[in-house]
Amino acid sequence: MAQVTEKMREYWRRNMIVTTWIMVIWFVVTFVAAFFATGLNSFTFIRFPFGFYMAAQGSLIVYVVLIFFYAWKMNKLDREYGVHEEG
Repeated sequence: MAQVTEKMREYWRRNMIVTTWIMVIWFVVTFVAAFFATGLNSFTFIRFPFGFYMAAQGSLIVYVVLIFFYAWKMNKLDREYGVHEEG
């Protein structure tokens, strides 16, 4: 069994920080925006009530951005810690 090095612990810690922040953003976009949809409807975005927009389009856009950000950030971390895939 491989011994866990300090470098591996640091990689895992940074991985968990990125994952935690992405999950916090996901939670806010998914549940907090839906919970406060009535209040958010007092704002308009592209001539739509903001609560409606977040439910119909905004949350999907945020999810796609989160996916691309996570892939970019994890590839960067993988290269930094030498655990990236060749190719």
